[in-house]
Amino acid sequence: MWTITAALLLGAALLWGSSRLVWTAQTRDAGIRGIVLDTRIGDQVASALVPLAVLALAGVAGMVATGGWARRVLSVVLVAAGAAMCWVAVDGAHWSGYPTGAPVTEIVTGRGLALLAGILVIAGGLLGVRYARVMPRLGAQYSAPSVKKPARDADAELWEALSEGEDPTTDR
Repeated sequence: MWTITAALLLGAALLWGSSRLVWTAQTRDAGIRGIVLDTRIGDQVASALVPLAVLALAGVAGMVATGGWARRVLSVVLVAAGAAMCWVAVDGAHWSGYPTGAPVTEIVTGRGLALLAGILVIAGGLLGVRYARVMPRLGAQYSAPSVKKPARDADAELWEALSEGEDPTTDR
């Protein structure tokens, strides 16, 4: 559970950070100012970055709160969202041909962070699909047990009887 939570949280944080970095740089004619360098940050290029980060963050709460088939469905949605993140990161990327003065390292870092975020969310989703059955569920300790557990010893049996509201000192 902790691995999945960490992967989803880190993926959401990386994706949000990536949306704040420069993703494209090109020259354009600005009229009287001449040719200027026009840069655009990640959420201007791909408006899906922040919503995908919020989805990954909500996925953490969903993984903790759900169980069984609902957790598997959520995990599949997270895998699809991670794939979308990876696609957004590589769509339109190029590694050469930038104009002079373009922040190439920031462009590569921004897209690279989005790609890494997508991979982390995919990994978290796949782990969620794989281990959905055995992971703890929120509130599971308060569920009614299907089979009564055998008592460990006589003292433990007395304490459990008290916890259940019975008087262990009276004959039954």
